[in-house]
Amino acid sequence: MMSLPNPFFSSDAVTSFGAKEVTGENGTAGIWATYPQDFLSIGSGFLDQVVGTGLLLLGVFAIVDANNWSPGNGAKPMALGALVFAIGVSFGFNCGYAINPARDFAPRVFTAIAGWGKEVFTAGSSFWWIPIIATCLGGVMGSSLYVLLIEAHHPTASRQPLE
Repeated sequence: MMSLPNPFFSSDAVTSFGAKEVTGENGTAGIWATYPQDFLSIGSGFLDQVVGTGLLLLGVFAIVDANNWSPGNGAKPMALGALVFAIGVSFGFNCGYAINPARDFAPRVFTAIAGWGKEVFTAGSSFWWIPIIATCLGGVMGSSLYVLLIEAHHPTASRQPLE
């Protein structure tokens, strides 16, 4: 039977490893939340999340800006999907590319309640706050960079609001 990416069907993956471990060879908490690689420092993880989310917002602004050379409305979902895929391929290895504060915190709380315990907040040198704070900072930085470096230089007469 095909395995579906759904918490109700992921129980097979969790129970096949035995105990509910957060990290390590048999770690299963990473099914829901992001955790850093063992070699990654807090500073590198923070920078990884800031840059990844900054690139995401910069790319989203570029794709939806009507004053920019952007794909047609029918191709925008494909362009956004390709952007998220490219960020995931290039930034996903270090700490699972949260690139969205909501993507990590609620699943981490779920895993704490569902049996993994408080280790979900202490694993990776208490990494849990980085996907929240760094992604918010990266989003502000990426969107600000687009507005300052690109949008501010559009000709005034042809400016249209973002779609």
